[in-house]
Amino acid sequence: MMRVLRRLLAVIGLLAYFLYDLVVSSVRVAWDVVTPRLMARPRLMEMPLDARTDAEILMTANLISLTPGTLSMDVSENRNTLLVHAMFAGQDADATRTALKTGMERRVLEALR
Repeated sequence: MMRVLRRLLAVIGLLAYFLYDLVVSSVRVAWDVVTPRLMARPRLMEMPLDARTDAEILMTANLISLTPGTLSMDVSENRNTLLVHAMFAGQDADATRTALKTGMERRVLEALR
């Protein structure tokens, strides 16, 4: 029973985080589009994956792609790395990579494991 409750709370946490990230990212992308100064500094970056199963990798990649400003492009053949295009990664790809790992991927793993 506790396992079911823990998983339910993890799924609710994932949904809440995704909705929050969706709103914040949408506003950031919209603001960049309507203002004259371009803030976007796009970058391709590799994100090491802790996700191992098909479901974990698929959910992580899809939720990243559904968030405005980011796009999952490819998974390495050994399934250890996800190639991500980030619209605002700029000079600090490490911070963007860390935000994706500690945000989206961590919550996906908590919900599915």
